[in-house]
Amino acid sequence: MQATNDHQSVLAARRRFFEDGRTPRGLIAEPILRSWTRCAALGLEAAKTPEVATLSSGGLREACERHEQLRRLCRPEIESLYLDARDTDSVVILTDPQGLVLDAVGSTEFADKAARVALRPGVQWHEAATGTNAIGMALIERRPVEVRGAEHYFAPHRILSCHAAPILEPDGRLAGALDLSGHAAMPHAHALGLLRVVVDQIEHRLFEGRYPHCQVLRLHSERGHLGTAREGVLVFDGPRLVAANRHALALLGLEWDSLGECRYSELFATTLSQLRDGAPLRGLRGRELHGRLDPEATRPLAMSTTAAAPARLAPAAEAIVLDAAARKALARASRILDADLPVLLQGETGAGKEVFAQQLHAACSRAQAPLVAVNCAALPENLIESELFGYEEGAFTGARRRGAIGLLRQAQGGVLFLDEIGDMPLALQSRLLRVLQQREVTPLGGGKPVAVDFRLICATHRDLRQAVAQGTFRADLYYRIAQYTLPLPALREHADLPGLIGDLWRRLQQGPVADLPSELRERLAAHDWPGNYRELVSCLRALLALAGPDYRLTLDDLPPALRDPLPQVVPLTADATLSALAEEAMRSALTAAEGNVSAAARRLGVSRSTLYRRLLQKPH
Repeated sequence: MQATNDHQSVLAARRRFFEDGRTPRGLIAEPILRSWTRCAALGLEAAKTPEVATLSSGGLREACERHEQLRRLCRPEIESLYLDARDTDSVVILTDPQGLVLDAVGSTEFADKAARVALRPGVQWHEAATGTNAIGMALIERRPVEVRGAEHYFAPHRILSCHAAPILEPDGRLAGALDLSGHAAMPHAHALGLLRVVVDQIEHRLFEGRYPHCQVLRLHSERGHLGTAREGVLVFDGPRLVAANRHALALLGLEWDSLGECRYSELFATTLSQLRDGAPLRGLRGRELHGRLDPEATRPLAMSTTAAAPARLAPAAEAIVLDAAARKALARASRILDADLPVLLQGETGAGKEVFAQQLHAACSRAQAPLVAVNCAALPENLIESELFGYEEGAFTGARRRGAIGLLRQAQGGVLFLDEIGDMPLALQSRLLRVLQQREVTPLGGGKPVAVDFRLICATHRDLRQAVAQGTFRADLYYRIAQYTLPLPALREHADLPGLIGDLWRRLQQGPVADLPSELRERLAAHDWPGNYRELVSCLRALLALAGPDYRLTLDDLPPALRDPLPQVVPLTADATLSALAEEAMRSALTAAEGNVSAAARRLGVSRSTLYRRLLQKPH
């Protein structure tokens, strides 16, 4: 009912603003009204379809190369949201500081609809071009915003519900924006909270190795937040404050214009030498904080197109637990990899393939060499060939002056991880096969072949045998990469899912948070989790964003798919003989498995949550 009232208020606000020329205060949020006013002042006509220009493929390549460091830094976060984008029929978007869409991944169906309103790579989404929208507003307001349905300035954009957050450099400049857009008819209750968490993590990593000759101070009012993305970060060049993050500025009551002007002695009573000796960090007004200094010598951030950065774990990676069986499989796979045989990981989306590849790299003989991770489904199709194989100078319009070596050559001496290889276009499969057979790469635009030496890990959620039969995956490439195939089990097959959920909840916390209420844990444990770890961790992260010392989580805080009561089993009647037999078989299997739900489910060939619904959660 509330959503309907909101929608009617927005429609009333549009009539008052666009037809009557009056200010609709009280009917619409002030940031939206400010944006409408700016757009009207630019002479934009809301009833018309906006005229937007799309960059050429060469122009888009050039823009992507200019922002390559940002794209690589954000890629783990974009891929982490990729599952949510597919399941909620949405798309995840990264833009540059001017609102140019650099990457857009997610639901293919919605992406097609979004493309009709120009929500695709190569299009500018600042306000002057596309009116009121979340990306443009986030870049102007410099804070997370949402724009739903008719709140968009242009009428064709009403199909969208958009949530965006700006990404700020340590010196306060805009680095870009991250956006999660979906259909306006779909609920997106936790989108803004998830974006805040993700952008915090991106901005936190922007400091890594960026200031090797400066003093980097990390601080918070609560000790538990140190070392997390919620900590405050201050950078001092001598006595001057030269960089910071939003958390530090808010903690000290500073603004961005303090950078370059403020001095350490104007902020703290504790000297740097006292802090190194273990003294507590005290502000000038006597406020005691928790702080620590980074070591003075920090390795510069390796993030360029000529030297591969060590692959980073996705945000959920540290939460995935390898049990005894998985550790044994890891040991076998590392021996296979060290024998220069490729390893193929197969499992449902979100089942931990990326994390297992990371662990496999750490366990093999090339652990000290780079791990270069490539998501074949996330790379834009018009850029994937140049990204993988590199190119020579002048290979195409917009090509970098000295060319680029490509991701395959970046893995030289290390490990190459091709995630979602089942989504690689057929034309590129033949080129990849040639590289694997000849052990050399020929860049786009010609030039001499370059020898390459890397170990190979591939992963997919698809049935590649079926894809070969259907002609969408080359048989010769399949037999080349599938010499050792390792299936990864789904999350619902975990032996103790309630215990795992409780463990994940504690691991994901970035500070003191209350325990997950038992009714939520039980409801989560009874879910099938088709998205596996990624879906579960995304859900827990959303709950963590809502949780607080003065707020108790309830079932109403769960996503709609989990919030509704579980279906109840119909009582047995004379007409329900088949149901009675099925239930009896379940009880027998559970007894034979000595109460182990996962073992009973495997014995019966049903999901773990089915047993929960049919037996363990049945009212007595």
